[in-house]
Amino acid sequence: MSLPTLGVGIGFREPFRSELFLHQQQVHFLEIVAEHYLDATIQKEQELELLAAHFPLIPHAINLSLGSAEGVDTDYLSKLARLVKQLNPPWWSEHICFTKAGGIDIGHLSPLPYTWEAIDVVCRNIAQVRRYIDVPLILENITYMLQLPGAEMTEAQFLTEIVERSDCGLLLDVTNLYINSVNHDNDVCSFLEQLPLERVVQLHFVGGHWHDGVLIDSHSHSTPLEIWKLMDEVVSRAPVKGVVLERDENLPAFSQLAAELEHAREIGRQYHRWN
Repeated sequence: MSLPTLGVGIGFREPFRSELFLHQQQVHFLEIVAEHYLDATIQKEQELELLAAHFPLIPHAINLSLGSAEGVDTDYLSKLARLVKQLNPPWWSEHICFTKAGGIDIGHLSPLPYTWEAIDVVCRNIAQVRRYIDVPLILENITYMLQLPGAEMTEAQFLTEIVERSDCGLLLDVTNLYINSVNHDNDVCSFLEQLPLERVVQLHFVGGHWHDGVLIDSHSHSTPLEIWKLMDEVVSRAPVKGVVLERDENLPAFSQLAAELEHAREIGRQYHRWN
């Protein structure tokens, strides 16, 4: 998969739009939540035009539901295809999960059972998506509160089978990887050894918070040392084209976010991933 190097970006959030433009030189690209622009108001259309005029944009979808056994929603897919075509990005992304079942939107990124049948479903849906969108798709690992019974393989093997069979790249969320390892007592090193690291295109990183002894993926705090170390390990081994700080809650001054972006930029420079 021959893709350009983008460098260090941030997930765009409207509250820091003004500060973003004051720190424009420190942000190589933006990741946008696709759903915010599918049925866009005039204001959101203007916002998208403004962002696209100043930054490369990567659409990040949330509600395609690639794991739905009944297939993907073609009305939604048509809207998503129009957005991707409008932006013409080097790649776009979605999650390996399901968000809809039996026609009901469950409003959550839900894990799939690690079975061959689930792999068949995801790959069949990706094949349908490709008939609408010919831009390269990269797939993200999610966090989960419970491990579904009946697994026929590990999570890493499950991800590997999907990206190999569908010929997709990986959006490796190192925060999600770390959180799952803590909450479910998984070995991060073993996980990475099972992944096709040559397929890693992009990373997500951010900090979460503890609640009743569980680490929550809340996108609400600065990136902790453990996740920086994990990012360093991945960037040293995988041909990462871009990393994205994915902060949603408890937003600090943009200067603090910019400091995290600079830290990520230095990691990439150390391993000659970007300048």
